[in-house]
Amino acid sequence: MAIVPAKRRFPLVNALIETFGFSPGFATAIALVIAAIAASTFVWILRSAPPDRIVLTTGPEGSSFQRWAREYQQRLASHGVTLEILPSAGALENLQRLQNPDTQVDLGFVPGGLADEESRTRLVSLGSVAYQPLMVFYRHPERITRLSELAGGRIAVGALGSGTRALATTLLQANGISGAPTTFVDLEAGPAAAALLAGELDAAFFMGDSSSLQTLRSLVRAPDIHLFSFAQADAYIRRRDYLNKIILPQGSFDFGANLPAQDVVLIGPTVELVARKGLNSALSDLLLGVAKEVHGPANLLQKRGEFPAPLEQDIPLSEDALRYYKSGKTFLYRTVHNFWLASLLNRLLFVVVPLILVLIPAIRFLPFAYRLSILLRFYRCYRPLLHVERETFGPVSPARAQELLERIDEIEATVNHLKIPASFGDRFYWLRSHIASVRQRLQSFRTA
Repeated sequence: MAIVPAKRRFPLVNALIETFGFSPGFATAIALVIAAIAASTFVWILRSAPPDRIVLTTGPEGSSFQRWAREYQQRLASHGVTLEILPSAGALENLQRLQNPDTQVDLGFVPGGLADEESRTRLVSLGSVAYQPLMVFYRHPERITRLSELAGGRIAVGALGSGTRALATTLLQANGISGAPTTFVDLEAGPAAAALLAGELDAAFFMGDSSSLQTLRSLVRAPDIHLFSFAQADAYIRRRDYLNKIILPQGSFDFGANLPAQDVVLIGPTVELVARKGLNSALSDLLLGVAKEVHGPANLLQKRGEFPAPLEQDIPLSEDALRYYKSGKTFLYRTVHNFWLASLLNRLLFVVVPLILVLIPAIRFLPFAYRLSILLRFYRCYRPLLHVERETFGPVSPARAQELLERIDEIEATVNHLKIPASFGDRFYWLRSHIASVRQRLQSFRTA
């Protein structure tokens, strides 16, 4: 007679059948669930990887935002991340791009005081990275101490879309200057500086988001142009909590020519590195590490290590940024110098550690629970068998013996239908031998 070969199954299905006594269908279902969990974990690890390309909206060519962006670009490239720089008219356009889901922008430099309620719900801040002083250059026979003295003149307030224009108009309106006879001129930094030097303007407002350092230096050196010092700086920063008082020391631009000739009091917000919600946490840590390298050194306006800082203005700090400022980089990113390898290990730990915390107690408990469930199957058969055997200890009539033998047959039929894994085969055959022993005893009573 030909031997029917065993049906081929996956090793995991066979292991479940042999070890736990599952039916082939149930074992296959469990194996499919395990495979689905493994596949989902693998897909999650792949999809949760930080992107290798991000877009940063900055400012016009020559602005401080552009200079910072190039430094970010170089440092991120060393970690295998490509930073695409997207020029803009200034901080206000940066904020608009970040709010617009149709623009492919991930990050941007945004000074405080510009964000609205929509920004607070869609965006997160990685912290402040620098001071952004407002510089007001003007033509006047004498030095002035109040912005209200500019009333009636032609004033360049910055290009549309720039943070300069937003802050300039806010401060001028606070001084009662909102229109005629004062003329507001929307000019970019370069043309505004040229017009001021040519005598076509009476004053011009500049900020680093839209002005180059070369433009500011040319105005400081001009003999008929003065840099405005905010005598009312303390009042401004109390009325506008996003502003800071900033001292530009004497001789900051030129020691030999002593420019400026005295300390100048400026006001301005801090610049925040703003991202859309959902920024990859590993990328957030990397960006803050780069920001520390770019903005950490001392300069004319700040002390060493003053930035980046968790100074929350209009946009809330992200949870990843708060963690970074509190405890720095995670252990893996501190010890593994390859960003992508550290990111992979971190994601694996994120999956493996919770699984270990769940699986170890389960692994320790499941064998006990499983063993108990199998033993209960045997005990349910032993209980009626013991009742039958107990009756054999006294006188048993042939008729009663026949009744008990029928009960033994019922018990045996139940036992034969038990699904027992191979690891409990010895107990199964012990039970059958015990049934045979009681049957033999009853048969002796029936014969007698």
